[in-house]
Amino acid sequence: MNSVTVRNLLLRGMLAGLAAGLPALVTAYLLGEPHVDAAIAFEEAHSHSHGGEVEAVSRAMQSTAGLATGILVYGVALGGIAALVFCFLLGRIGRFSTRATAALLAAGALLVYLVPFLKYPANPPAVGDPDTIGQRTALYFLMMLLGILLAVGATILGRRLAPKLGNWYATVAGGAAFVVAVGIAYAFLPAYDNVPHGFPGAVLWQFRLSTLAVQLVLWTAFGLVFGHLAERVVPAHQEAAPAVEEAAPVAS
Repeated sequence: MNSVTVRNLLLRGMLAGLAAGLPALVTAYLLGEPHVDAAIAFEEAHSHSHGGEVEAVSRAMQSTAGLATGILVYGVALGGIAALVFCFLLGRIGRFSTRATAALLAAGALLVYLVPFLKYPANPPAVGDPDTIGQRTALYFLMMLLGILLAVGATILGRRLAPKLGNWYATVAGGAAFVVAVGIAYAFLPAYDNVPHGFPGAVLWQFRLSTLAVQLVLWTAFGLVFGHLAERVVPAHQEAAPAVEEAAPVAS
């Protein structure tokens, strides 16, 4: 893949990330912000500090312009990274079309988010010990890195088992190995349960589900939009390049 194609895909990945950020923003505003407000109300009601502290940024600004800026910049940045990963994956993970590769990439990105989320889910305001935020952040990114490495390892295992077991059973074996390895990591890594007494359980879980919904909408939209845009850039013969390379020694 030449540099011009990579540059065009990078640009389209960033545009697709921006486009995917729009429905994700609507999802976050409609589903997430009401639970953030409820958590803030609980925190203020149980706060021991008194006096009128002036917020540097108002809550109205945080829930509108701040939220929009954060999600859209997040979408553009991840869209660019995903586009570069797409350039590496295309033709190397099987005989998948451009759109199918984009869809698999989006599903993989969602999986990378889901692995640490199940161990260290997002918390609304008032939940979580401020003294452990550094440890929790480090463990979250460690779990994300482990998820990526284990996913790569499971893919390699599946490809090596495919000639003996067939594609279906090799995929099942690779997936099972991934789940077992992630479960072992969950068991050994520390857990943090810092939910304050009396905090509404419904608010906590609905907030966490809303954050998961934002990621689901973001990556689903990205896979669809980027697949459409990338298909206009990648030549059809380039998708099948690995197949041609494998067939070349036989022909000679």
